[in-house]
Amino acid sequence: MAHLLKIDFLMNPPESFHTARLLLRKPRPEDAPLIFAAYAQDAEVTRYLTWPPHKTVGVTQAVVERLLAAWQSGAEFSWLLFSRAGDELVGAISARPDGHRIDLGYVLARCHWTQGLMTEAVLAVVQWALTEPSVFRVWAVCDTENPASGRVLEKAGLKREGILRQWALHPNISATPRDCFSYAKTRNA
Repeated sequence: MAHLLKIDFLMNPPESFHTARLLLRKPRPEDAPLIFAAYAQDAEVTRYLTWPPHKTVGVTQAVVERLLAAWQSGAEFSWLLFSRAGDELVGAISARPDGHRIDLGYVLARCHWTQGLMTEAVLAVVQWALTEPSVFRVWAVCDTENPASGRVLEKAGLKREGILRQWALHPNISATPRDCFSYAKTRNA
């Protein structure tokens, strides 16, 4: 009988790091009201995300608790993005390891769109991830009708690989899974 062996690699993500304009740091329980106010309740911000806008700060608190548990287990590493100039919460980014791959997800408060902040954060996380010995591929998807997210990924050095048909459920748009573009950067490319 053949046995499949799954190897789990230990990752050592930084709890915080800086870019030119941002501080990325691990969430804290007391961040829930900031997250709620900055972006979690905004229907326009969450339009292309896989979760609906939060109705209460209690929902956001539960999400923060889930993110911290996921960090502890190594299932997902999330960082909140703060402007270095004013310590304002502007968004968040997550890295979800899966063997030799990491997939990314991110959200940015509407008042900070088109400033290049998310590109800066994605680039920083991609650079960190590809220094991890076990990581050979960093990838992300975005809805085919969300060109702004595609530009973020391209500017951060990820290449569009194709369309994943009916890949992700975006409940704020449709009750059926939607097509997404797949983007990736590999260690040797």
